[in-house]
Amino acid sequence: MKQKTKKAAVKRFKITSGGKILRRRQMAGHLKAAKTKSAKTRYKTVAFVAKDEKRRIERLMPYN
Repeated sequence: MKQKTKKAAVKRFKITSGGKILRRRQMAGHLKAAKTKSAKTRYKTVAFVAKDEKRRIERLMPYN
């Protein structure tokens, strides 16, 4: 039987051609007036998922 893809995971993560998983950074959603300009700039960049979390996320997206 085919596995189902978790659509929430597809919306949050992107798998690169090399097999790494990209994610957005936390803390960028709201309450921005209290944050410094450099911090807000850092939140715009994407980050790689840690190796121990990678296997769990790959299971959520079996065909991507």
